[in-house]
Amino acid sequence: MVDSRRLTSGTAHCKSALCFALALFLYLAIAPTVSPAQTGSSTAQDSTSQQTTNPQKQQPPTEAGGPESDTGPYAIPKVNPDKQQSRPAPPPAPKATEGMPSYSINVDVPLVSVDALVLTKDGQFIPGLVKEQFRVLEDNVVQPIQSFGLTKAGFTAVMLVEFASTPAFQTSRRQFLYDALRASYAFTDQMQKNDFVSVISYDMKPSILVDFTSDKQAIYGALNTLRIPGFSETNLFDALYDTLDRLERIEGRKEIILISSGLDTFSRITFDKMLKKIKATPNVTIYTISTGFLWRTYMEARGGGMTSSMRQMDFLQADNQMNTFAKMTGGRWFSPRFEAELPEDFRMIGATVRNQYTLTYRPTNAKLDGTYRKLKVEVVQPGTDKPLSVKDQKGKELKYQVLSREGYTAKHQVD
Repeated sequence: MVDSRRLTSGTAHCKSALCFALALFLYLAIAPTVSPAQTGSSTAQDSTSQQTTNPQKQQPPTEAGGPESDTGPYAIPKVNPDKQQSRPAPPPAPKATEGMPSYSINVDVPLVSVDALVLTKDGQFIPGLVKEQFRVLEDNVVQPIQSFGLTKAGFTAVMLVEFASTPAFQTSRRQFLYDALRASYAFTDQMQKNDFVSVISYDMKPSILVDFTSDKQAIYGALNTLRIPGFSETNLFDALYDTLDRLERIEGRKEIILISSGLDTFSRITFDKMLKKIKATPNVTIYTISTGFLWRTYMEARGGGMTSSMRQMDFLQADNQMNTFAKMTGGRWFSPRFEAELPEDFRMIGATVRNQYTLTYRPTNAKLDGTYRKLKVEVVQPGTDKPLSVKDQKGKELKYQVLSREGYTAKHQVD
């Protein structure tokens, strides 16, 4: 006996399956052949299949650009100008602390110091001048004076004395040596307690007799050893060059009192090199005293002159050299004929080195190129280019001269 309930449910199940199949057939017959969804699905399946086929191949991101490589695109992102990031603003400057000074670093050219002497025709120092009455020119360009003052102090000097048995020394019966010693003693006599002097003698080479001292007796003792010269050569250029080289190591103003005939016989240093050394040595003033001038005048007055015309030319050249050394450094050249002139000459030198106008300025030419620059100091009416008028107590106009260095050598960048 068959259960009627099973048959009934099986028949109903068959009917529902037949209806579903008929509905599906009708749907497929009415739907379009290809749809957009099916296309996208197909593309995605193809891409997936390509990645599966070449797993090392990287797909470029949408924002990537540039050429492709074997393994993928170069990472060169394209910049959107509308989305460029702005630079961050600089941090605010720190506020200055109240009561604390502000500091800054500046690279500037060094100051140039110039010592100027204003002397009357008779060699008298003219005091009482002010800053506005001076004008400094460097290579013919007016320089702004930053500081000004009158220097009154002791001096540091080297007394460079010729001590050689030259033919002129032998012919003049030691007249040149006597003049040198008298001049040296006269200079020592006018020393003051704040003055420091060194004594150097020279023939073939310089020899330091006494180092810097303010003791007059020590200087007298050194000069007393100059009695019998041993060599006839007078290597003036070598001795002066060596002295300048030693003075470069001493700070401040220095003076050289050169007591010599001015002749040079066998120096290794030439005259041109000597001039370059003088130009390159700052803060040194040379005062020159020529010896044997009375004997030279006597020999010329005898009618026959000296032993030869060449000898006379040698002394004229020597005078020119002594004058050049002094003029280049702002000093003076003296050629005393009589012994009585020496105290007055050295009194003038002492007054000169103790009373000088010192002017400082920063050059408008700021180049540190090591070039030689010409200097000129003038005394003018304030606010004008006209020379200053100087009168004595009686109202008489005085003639005067301004002595200073002719130039200086600028520092070099590597100094």
